[in-house]
Amino acid sequence: MGRKQTNKVIFENVTVLDAGAKGVSVAKAPEGQVIFIPNVVPGDVVDVQTLKKRKSYFEGKAIKFHEFSVDRVEPVCQHFGACGGCKWQNMKYDKQLFYKNQEVYNNLKRIGKIELPDFEPILGSEKQFFYRNKMEFGFSDTRWLNEIEIQSEDQSLSKKPALGFHIPRMWDKILDIEKCHLQEDPSNAIRNSIREFAVEHDMPFFNARNHEGFLRTLMIRTASTGEIMVLIQFFQEDKAQRELLLNFINVTFPQITSLQYVINGKANDTLYDQDIKLFKGRDYILEEMEGLKFSINAKSFYQTNSDQAYELYKITRDFAGLTGTELVYDLYTGTGTIAQFVSKQAKKVIGVEAVPEAIADATENAKRNSITNCEFYVGDMKNVFNDDFIAQHGHPDVVITDPPRDGMHKDVVEQLLKIGADKIVYVSCNSATQARDLALLDEMYKVTRVRPVDMFPQTHHVENVVLLEKR
Repeated sequence: MGRKQTNKVIFENVTVLDAGAKGVSVAKAPEGQVIFIPNVVPGDVVDVQTLKKRKSYFEGKAIKFHEFSVDRVEPVCQHFGACGGCKWQNMKYDKQLFYKNQEVYNNLKRIGKIELPDFEPILGSEKQFFYRNKMEFGFSDTRWLNEIEIQSEDQSLSKKPALGFHIPRMWDKILDIEKCHLQEDPSNAIRNSIREFAVEHDMPFFNARNHEGFLRTLMIRTASTGEIMVLIQFFQEDKAQRELLLNFINVTFPQITSLQYVINGKANDTLYDQDIKLFKGRDYILEEMEGLKFSINAKSFYQTNSDQAYELYKITRDFAGLTGTELVYDLYTGTGTIAQFVSKQAKKVIGVEAVPEAIADATENAKRNSITNCEFYVGDMKNVFNDDFIAQHGHPDVVITDPPRDGMHKDVVEQLLKIGADKIVYVSCNSATQARDLALLDEMYKVTRVRPVDMFPQTHHVENVVLLEKR
């Protein structure tokens, strides 16, 4: 039964039943209401204090553990629980894969309501830590203190600036990160050295609420080739301070391939409309895959787990089953990585993407790789992918589509049904919107193969590859 304490309901001896959406776990109150609880593992038995009451569920937190799940492991990161990044770090990796696979199946079955073949085994990541090739950190003079720091006698802690991650739901607070387990070294060393140098030289960290300061964000990109990009975003120009910091980074980390900066005084810190300046090296780094080289600049989209991207692309190519005679359309092609990856086994590949810079990268990369059977076109997919486009470029035998999280626009789905390619390979980072699209395609296409791929260990995110064949 529940008991009240300071206007909050406490449910005692609650068994955590399942892993739910967005990395939180699911339990049930004695009266049957669902409770969403972070930082617990299915199988834990806990006392839960409710934090919010909604119409059909509670949000709560575990305040006492009676039993620990057999699937629980000790998180390796000192920031686990406060940082919202690796929410499943306390769960055995094989169980993470189990719940990811289950989420994909449930979405395709419940939302898509379509006939499914047996899933092929979810592909786990060989690296479970230090797998990300891109990390973005925020500077802030408003540091988030954890409970231990709040109880500490050290009053100076709250005055120390932070370089790290935004606390979930706290847009103006940054958790200072000492060691992150997501990106290989020298990522941690670069971040920590920059913070220490900036503090030592009284460089003002950004204040998001008052919109003032000097240091705004830090981006670090790494490649499997060993190349490194560092980009500092300054809120305002101070040439002397800027050059002092950038020269320090350059001297301390001579292995950096690309050192860049941007002066961004606008309301948000997105880079896409900003003029990025090169301080040292070149303005891109190179990634390599099966002998193909891809340049990645500060604004490029590239799968953030390079090793698993290679596995994902191999599955995509396998599902496409190309023989060398096919015209392939690669929708939402990004920088054309999938298009170029499958080009050796296709007659011709047509890539379409809305971001002009991405298409410029794709064209440049194809040239670098001496690929002559790929063509790339820029435009909003729902507008470009029309009858005229098909008439101009030919009727595709195979369509590969890798849309953003929102899935495909209904006009794109309608066009796919109209042209009726023999096969569609649908790569998705959101199986819920993928399921919606598969339901729309079901009148003409049957799902014949499904394989989830784990790109992001320690998180709830999962990619999924589906093969649709014409009925």
